[in-house]
Amino acid sequence: MKAIALWLVVLAWFSMPVSAQKKKKEGPSAEQVIEAERVFTDGMKFFVQDDFEKAIPQFQKALDLTPENAGMNYSLAVALDKKGDAEKAITFAEKSFLLDPENKYNVVLLAELYEKRHKFSEAARLYQLLVARFPGNTEYAIELASLYIQQDHYDEALKSYEKIEKSLGVTEEITRQKQLILLKQGKLNDAVREGERLIQSDPTEVDYMVEQAELLMTHDRAEQAIPWLEKILVSRPENAQAHIMLAELYRKKGDLKRCNEELSKAFADPSLDATTKARVLTSYMAMLPQESKNEDVLRFARSLVTSHPEQAQGHVILGDLLSQREDKAGARDSYVRAVRLDGSLNEVWQRVIQLDGDLNQMDSVIAHSEEAIEVFPNQAVFWYAGGSAYLVKKQYQKAAEAMEEARRLSSDEKLLSFIHAQLGDAYNAMGKHEASDTAYEAALKIDPDNEHVLNNYGYFLSLRKVKLDRALELTNRLVKLFPENATFLDTHAWVLFARGDFKGAASFLDKAVKLNASNGTFWEHYGDVASQLGEKEKALEYWRKAKSLGQTSDRIEKKISTGSL
Repeated sequence: MKAIALWLVVLAWFSMPVSAQKKKKEGPSAEQVIEAERVFTDGMKFFVQDDFEKAIPQFQKALDLTPENAGMNYSLAVALDKKGDAEKAITFAEKSFLLDPENKYNVVLLAELYEKRHKFSEAARLYQLLVARFPGNTEYAIELASLYIQQDHYDEALKSYEKIEKSLGVTEEITRQKQLILLKQGKLNDAVREGERLIQSDPTEVDYMVEQAELLMTHDRAEQAIPWLEKILVSRPENAQAHIMLAELYRKKGDLKRCNEELSKAFADPSLDATTKARVLTSYMAMLPQESKNEDVLRFARSLVTSHPEQAQGHVILGDLLSQREDKAGARDSYVRAVRLDGSLNEVWQRVIQLDGDLNQMDSVIAHSEEAIEVFPNQAVFWYAGGSAYLVKKQYQKAAEAMEEARRLSSDEKLLSFIHAQLGDAYNAMGKHEASDTAYEAALKIDPDNEHVLNNYGYFLSLRKVKLDRALELTNRLVKLFPENATFLDTHAWVLFARGDFKGAASFLDKAVKLNASNGTFWEHYGDVASQLGEKEKALEYWRKAKSLGQTSDRIEKKISTGSL
């Protein structure tokens, strides 16, 4: 109740004779009444300013002087309630009601306080009094029905609503409440009949027919919904919602031809919002096992972005479809348009960057990662992506800086393993071998089977001819995990070569070239091993083969011309 309304209520109480407020006991003296009114007025000044902390003590002082004053009990109850102390407010509201039960404001206040404290039964009894006293006040009747619902007294609630309808006639608000109750009671047919009554009350209101169709569709009565939708389209052929609902019905029935027809009509309506179109299109896509090959769904998606180019969701859907069709460039461009419209789409940024990488466009990876970082500066994945691109471009300092930031931000163990691995590569390329080794070891601590680290770390140690026992541990593990991977077999062979185990190296290189005979690096290494074993002719044969295949070191010509390493 607003402050001015409270003031008027209180004035009404004060205008009553003292004897009317308290008949049985001797009332306060005239001086006490005057003082109470003065103190109360001071309190009301605070009350109208919403300063309840100061208003409440004043009201309490006034009440101490005139404890049987219904108005002051009422005012104190309201102030306590507004302060958030509904439980304490009830005490004074109850006394106000007992002192003056005929005053409707007392009844309403106490009922509202009971309801706040979930004392629905007590509140309902008070509203029953109000309904009996004021049968024409539908607000009291509606509140009573709501309290019945809170107590699961559905039949009583329905009776209340029926009484309201006798006064107001059929209305949408009451019909919807009755339908909710009937559905809770499992009385679907009765709920449907209530919807029909509402339609009959205003046959020109299309929304009533739409909601009736929705009710039927929700409860698996699609066949009963179709006539209502068709009736709508007779008078409103452009009604997009009806077309959408018919499309949904046909989709569920598996009639894609008629579904497509209805969707085409709906999507042609520029007034149909993008969110609804996107929701329907997403549902349609979900039912198609081969949606990536379906031209209709792609047409609808293109229609969506054409009619609503400012909506990011449509571009995301089109990007998804193009991605499914392996149109990576088209998908990437659609996703980029989406994040230009809504930069908060974290997952879409990740798709953009992933596709940049798939397209081997490292400059785009860097540019888009930096844009994403502006929006998500604390997302390690974007720092990692940018760092990876810098690594590919051999900009090792920038790669290391980005990876260090990614390492600082990441709490994901799997991602951390990849970050440490890339840091190891970057620092190795920069000649910072201690930092490189530390990063590789950190990666292996998280994932001992990280094949990228096992391979690179082991190989780089062998090239440096340091920690060869550790290198052997790494590549032994690697070839046990991947015994048919020619690259990993070559790495292990090179570690054995660095350790002087030329026969062991030859054995693994023999297997590597059998698995992949077109790799020049493998043949050059095989030649190096053969040379160390004293097999000069084999060494020349393998080096010449390596030269013909490419992918060799810049020393291959010298090896062939001199016949030695």
